Amino acid sequence: MNLEPYPLILSPAYKNYIWGGNRIPATFNRTLPPGIYAESWELSDRPDGMATVNNGPLQGTTLADCVTHLGHDLLGHGACQSSLPILVKLIDARERLSIQVHPDNESAAGGFGEAKTEAWHILAANPGSRVYAGLKPGTDRSSFLTALNSGNLEECLNTIPVQAGDTIFIPGGRVHAIGEGLLLLEVQQNSNTTYRVYDWGRLGHDGKPRELHIEQALRVIRWQDSDPVKTTPWSVTSAAHVTTTILTECPFFRIERVELGGPFEVRHNGAGFHAIFTLEDAIEVETAAGTEVIPRGRTCLIPALLNRYTLHPAGTRTHLLRISPP
Repeated sequence: MNLEPYPLILSPAYKNYIWGGNRIPATFNRTLPPGIYAESWELSDRPDGMATVNNGPLQGTTLADCVTHLGHDLLGHGACQSSLPILVKLIDARERLSIQVHPDNESAAGGFGEAKTEAWHILAANPGSRVYAGLKPGTDRSSFLTALNSGNLEECLNTIPVQAGDTIFIPGGRVHAIGEGLLLLEVQQNSNTTYRVYDWGRLGHDGKPRELHIEQALRVIRWQDSDPVKTTPWSVTSAAHVTTTILTECPFFRIERVELGGPFEVRHNGAGFHAIFTLEDAIEVETAAGTEVIPRGRTCLIPALLNRYTLHPAGTRTHLLRISPP
């Protein structure tokens, strides 16, 4: 494929997990059949949830094929893998999710699945919404199992009230659950390893309890977990009409919130790609390859080779999220 990279507006893959609702299509004006839309895999080259291109010469092409054919032009000259290093999702938790844990890099290297560190940026929250994240001090394997067997596992977890605009950090090994009434954007390592520990007695689509992975979880849980859960935004930079705030940054990804009141010229070294999620209004992205319009509530992948681009707000002022490798 001999094609110059251009901004790729993506069509996501949807998941109908039993705890989900319909806020994703309702909030972002997506024309979809009635049903459960628990997750929208916005930026994904995984076979189990493949995004496709929705604009330009590559329209209809899977993101995995784009990665294969564009290679470092898409991923960046700093990339050391042949697939996207991160996965971006929207999650609609009509009900609370299971209590679960993912491997960290050390556990994954030991053969316990794919490493998965993630962060949640809260887009909307019902009054009283909360998340569960991290073990309370003094919780060990024995007390954890006692609480699990008695059906009171949440008593071992920190309960954190959340509201729109909060960002929650979940490193691999941290036990966690998303509470009900939340709409959020999740950024994670490109992994789909989840060890479900407790599911609140819920039944699956087949009327049976969903599978648990207790033995696997016990092998990857970080029993000493004192790192902060709710992140504090930092390194805010302001220009005449642009404000950029780093919501969270780790060895695997960076999430920024950008407030636009006029053109925003971006220059970087081409080491990695940028993904843009439009929170409020449509945004134009202008590159050497031309100009594309990103509709509200959609994700656009800007290949690394396009290391100079300009974002133009459709209105007087708008917000977006920008996600990138570190």
